[in-house]
Amino acid sequence: MENSTQPQKKKKLVFPIILGLVLILALGFTLKEYIFLQSHEETDDAQVDGDISPVIPRVSGYVKEIRFVDNQYVHEGDTLVILDDRDYRIKLDQATAALNSAEKNVSAYKATIAETQSNFGVQKAQVEEAQVHLWKAQQDYDRYKNLYDDHVITKAQFDQATADRDAAQAALDAAKSQMPVLDQRVNTSEKQTTATASIIDSRKADVDYAQLQVSYTVITAPASGIVSKRNIQVGQLVEAGAPMFSVVHDNLYITANFKETQMNDLKLGQKVDLSVDAFSNENIQGTIESFSGATGAKFSLLPPDNATGNFVKVVQRVPVRIHLDIDSTTMRKLRPGMSVKVTVHTK
Repeated sequence: MENSTQPQKKKKLVFPIILGLVLILALGFTLKEYIFLQSHEETDDAQVDGDISPVIPRVSGYVKEIRFVDNQYVHEGDTLVILDDRDYRIKLDQATAALNSAEKNVSAYKATIAETQSNFGVQKAQVEEAQVHLWKAQQDYDRYKNLYDDHVITKAQFDQATADRDAAQAALDAAKSQMPVLDQRVNTSEKQTTATASIIDSRKADVDYAQLQVSYTVITAPASGIVSKRNIQVGQLVEAGAPMFSVVHDNLYITANFKETQMNDLKLGQKVDLSVDAFSNENIQGTIESFSGATGAKFSLLPPDNATGNFVKVVQRVPVRIHLDIDSTTMRKLRPGMSVKVTVHTK
């Protein structure tokens, strides 16, 4: 009987021993987690994030050439798409021709002004000459009148002196009458020159605008990154303002959504351990760079309005931006949207 009771006692002791070990392990794990959480904050509500620039044409046109393939890495300023620019070059030629015509008109008006001013000088000399002739004719008339009064000369000679004086006066009046006409011509030509000069400014603006439209037919990369989501083909008509593809920038970062109850110990510059689900074996380091200006719910399409209806308190999350302290090779392996586990060293 004694031998049969000993195995039963041993069996009864196994369960308490196992339970004790489990409790010890649980207590150790709990204590470890408690100590860990005293100096760390964790969240798995985080993802790789980055700027994505949609490439949108500024002018409409047919796609002439595509110089990239899907998911290709490009550098800022690389030519990606070329549109057919013949229509825009014709408009540029028209604007250039209009500008040249306006410039020629200005040159013609300036030549007219110069010619009229030259004629004005000639006419002024003619007026002075006519004044001299009139003075000479008046002197002759006075002498002949005295001689005629003394009956020294004949009536015919006196009439000739009178006619010469009247002719000289008429010539002077005619020369003087041309002066206002020439002056008016100069003023008119100057006004036409000023008006055409203002037209030149407008024509230059037209040429600049046409050149700008031509330049828009060459579409370049807005930033360095990976070209994705292409939806154009060669020969396709693209409309101005319609997205053609996107460029995912290569300056990626992490957006971690911490609960508002975790924000007390988070500060700028704290070191962060990152574990990307896609590359769980790699240890990635980061630094807290900035905090969002509002909770994520405030930026939603329908933000909550706690002043209406029944109120149910929900713990909010605050987006935190984390800078990646990694090399470019590791950076290019990451993709926006990848899930990340974030651990912040708060102490």
